[in-house]
Amino acid sequence: MQKLKPEDLGKISERMKGVVNLRDGAYCAKITVHMGTCGIAAGARKVMTALLAVVAEKGNKDVLVTTSGCAGLCGREPMATVELRGEAPVKYGNLDEAKIKEIFDQHVLGKKIVTEYAIGIGSERVS
Repeated sequence: MQKLKPEDLGKISERMKGVVNLRDGAYCAKITVHMGTCGIAAGARKVMTALLAVVAEKGNKDVLVTTSGCAGLCGREPMATVELRGEAPVKYGNLDEAKIKEIFDQHVLGKKIVTEYAIGIGSERVS
């Protein structure tokens, strides 16, 4: 196992701030774009770029945009998960730039799940 460096700790700290801020109320939403190799190959970079542009365009400072690795559904990539404070996370699949903008407008801003693109609601748990 590789040793942690001070800059690694800083990255971990920043990532955890987002999780804590969502739970504690500093953010109203967290959007995770799944960027494992399967997601990137399917177009996740374009989805991320479009998402960052729409968040900046709308001026939403209370929306956390982050990335993760593979979500385990490679055939449904590109994927993103939307978490609104106090609600179950929603996983969306087969995304493109237009779909992520629609999800942002309808789900994040309008609080309405875009069922047409949703592939799962709720957290996965191992019992």
